[in-house]
Amino acid sequence: MRTLIAAGLIGILTVPALAQTRPPARRAPAPPASTLKKEAPEMVCPAPLGVGVQSNLSFCDVLTGRDPAGGILIKLPPHRGPITLTFNLHNRHTYSEEQVKAQRAFAKYTATIGVLAMDNTLISRAVVQNEFRTAADLVDRVGGGAGPGGVKAVAPTGNELVTITIPEREDQISILGEKLAVERLDGDAVYTQAGRPIANISNVMIEYRPGPVRPAPRTTKPPVKR
Repeated sequence: MRTLIAAGLIGILTVPALAQTRPPARRAPAPPASTLKKEAPEMVCPAPLGVGVQSNLSFCDVLTGRDPAGGILIKLPPHRGPITLTFNLHNRHTYSEEQVKAQRAFAKYTATIGVLAMDNTLISRAVVQNEFRTAADLVDRVGGGAGPGGVKAVAPTGNELVTITIPEREDQISILGEKLAVERLDGDAVYTQAGRPIANISNVMIEYRPGPVRPAPRTTKPPVKR
């Protein structure tokens, strides 16, 4: 009898063990999604101002105009989804130590620029506004000039961080100036004529999700006449 009870207990204890199932096989991890990449883009600057003596940043003048081909051209690499474009936008000031000492250097600048697709579609606008009174209002001095210390008289003033979302379909964009409003002690003025530098940009960066390289369009050869 004891033998039967013991056998029964063993059977009861062993049944759950037999009913256990194998743990599910581990699935291979999904391949990681393409990560965002941030870099300085390939850029064509038609009017470089120069390099800052303290920041070592390159400053590129923004010219007024209506033709995107004449603006600052930024080539966009192959990408998926929109691209985030960032840059610092500055006004331009012609510095005069004599005017500063005479307390007649005051100027208030408001520059408006546009970021355009190459078919002249406006993507976004950006504005930088600031007042200048003394050299402390300059962002940096630019090397390569005839002034004291080898700096140029024209220097960036004001600093506006600009962030713009570029649609996925674009592979190149242009930055053009629209207008500059200036208020001085001797009067106000608005500048819109084409080809005039009204602002400058620095520290241009793009952030994007890399995509496949687009194949070049096929060209068909004309039939050979016999």
